[in-house]
Amino acid sequence: MTSQAAPSGVDRQYFDDTVRPQDDLYRHVNGGWLRSTEIPADRALVGTFVQLRDLSEENVRALIEDLASAEHPAGSDEEKIGAFYRSFMDADAVERLGAQPLAPLLAEIDAVEDISSLVAASARLGRGGADGLLGYYAAPDAGQPDRVVLYVSQSGLGLPDESYYRDEKFAAIVEAYEAYLADMFALLGSATAAQDAADVLGLERRIAALHWDRVTLRDPQKTYNLRTEAQAVEAFPHFALWAEETGVTADARAELVVGNPEYLAGITALLDDVPLRTWRLWLTGHLLGSTAPYLSSAFVDRHFAFYGTVLSGTPENKERWKRGVGAVEAGLGMAVGRLYVARHFPEEHKESMRALVDNVVEAYRRSISVLPWMGAETRERALAKLAAFRPKIGYPDEWIDFSPVVVDEADLLGNVRRAHAAELDRLLDEIGKPVDRVKWLMTPQTVNAYYHPLMNEIVFPAAILQEPFFHPEADPAVNYGGIAAVIGHEIGHGFDDQGSQFDGDGALRNWWSDEDRAAFEALTGKLVEQFEVLSPAETPGSTVNGRLTLGENIGDLGGLGIAYKAYQLSLDGQEPPVIDGLTGPQRFFVSWATVWRQVCRPEETQRRLSIDPHSPNEFRTNAIVKNLDAFHEAFDVADGDAMWLDPEERVTIW
Repeated sequence: MTSQAAPSGVDRQYFDDTVRPQDDLYRHVNGGWLRSTEIPADRALVGTFVQLRDLSEENVRALIEDLASAEHPAGSDEEKIGAFYRSFMDADAVERLGAQPLAPLLAEIDAVEDISSLVAASARLGRGGADGLLGYYAAPDAGQPDRVVLYVSQSGLGLPDESYYRDEKFAAIVEAYEAYLADMFALLGSATAAQDAADVLGLERRIAALHWDRVTLRDPQKTYNLRTEAQAVEAFPHFALWAEETGVTADARAELVVGNPEYLAGITALLDDVPLRTWRLWLTGHLLGSTAPYLSSAFVDRHFAFYGTVLSGTPENKERWKRGVGAVEAGLGMAVGRLYVARHFPEEHKESMRALVDNVVEAYRRSISVLPWMGAETRERALAKLAAFRPKIGYPDEWIDFSPVVVDEADLLGNVRRAHAAELDRLLDEIGKPVDRVKWLMTPQTVNAYYHPLMNEIVFPAAILQEPFFHPEADPAVNYGGIAAVIGHEIGHGFDDQGSQFDGDGALRNWWSDEDRAAFEALTGKLVEQFEVLSPAETPGSTVNGRLTLGENIGDLGGLGIAYKAYQLSLDGQEPPVIDGLTGPQRFFVSWATVWRQVCRPEETQRRLSIDPHSPNEFRTNAIVKNLDAFHEAFDVADGDAMWLDPEERVTIW
């Protein structure tokens, strides 16, 4: 991941000069890398993000292993991190226990004798991380974003989403899922494992029929349904019991948001119609799904054979230390993050990032001020929202208190479930209180970034502020084509098909004129048309879902286009030098293409096409830059070149 050309930050060693950038920018920049890169046996894909995550993982490993090998004050974060990791790494102890850690949980399922005890058991098991009857979380109220409310959503499936149960192209995966369930039940000693699995699959097919698809779930108007507790009980009579056993107090559930109201009524009907024995098996299957990675190797291996190999094509599970690091991060991630930042994040990166953010915001402001398709009233409100954006860089100003988490190095599964329950209680405790504007939804060691529409904030964890996204000493073109485009992308989510429905305070409120909304949707409709005909080479016959990926495509298009304008602003009228044979604009687009290089197993590509709102990386490069006049100018793309797009077909939204 180090640059071979420090003055520019561009690494030319993987360029493929047999491919012209005018025909395929992605393969021109990355062709050598794509040919020479092999996906590790424990990976479904490898690329820039994965390589940075590997680096972060190695840094976190060193930190955790240092803690695990030393003494620390009792009850300290350091002591808990070390003990948690030791509980995972003691493979012999975990192997000796076999399924024994499940015994009290299975006894709870066996005790289910009516619908009430079923609902209660589902809620209690869910506190430890098992999928249950309802999904739930706490977040700012989209209608009144200065308060936190409970959100309740559809749940209950063992496959990635409802499409797997209805689409014939997933038939082989469904068959493999049924075999997986049968094997897991057999590991628990069931003499009727095959029938048990068939019964669970049959129930999940009925649950899947109640689910809205992922495109529908992207509509914040449809999924914002404010209800009183009485209304929730009317649709789902066991709601109060479920909430109580989950840990939601009476005050905290006085009002809630229901994502899919039809699901509540539908699951109620299924509770009445499906035999309790089948429901008990369903609870057992979902308990196994959440606990198998922390049990003996028979459970670990069978779980991975389906969820790793069948679903994603990954031949081998990760080494134990990697899984151990992942378990600690899942349970105590922010505690690890506090220590990670102290070791690995230079404070000066914050100032560099703030300057980039300010410049990208200014570029957005100038662009919005002259958009030809937007009227004056909507423009004023868009600029007000832009001015209200809150950037967060590196790490949170306040850290989570992990004192409620009990860690026992002889109880791996208990550690996992107790950490999950403590995090749940922390979140549920926020309900009814003013919104905590200093909290983060990602740890600093996460290689990613996000926009939160209910907070109108953009967040950039420390670990993404590394090459090739961010080169503090590199030529500005590379930073603008890398991290500044990521900044622009996240700001762009505030103005995509979802984010544009929220105002600067995070409220779900229409701030558009009808004419401007229609113009926006006409432009986004063109983007949908461009993407929904694209098909990755590794999955012939399968195409991108233009509606599912619309928000991310808007983020990429706006982010890159605005980042280029910000780059031009940074030049202050000066002509950038030619470095390593590349002009400044060319280095900008090369940086963007480098960021997205990736090779992916066909199974993982297919899975992502079905559930991932991001387009495949080659299209995040080529299909996006084709819409930018600046790209055509930078590489002298002409009519007849494969990357040429007629000017009237190019989409510029922001």
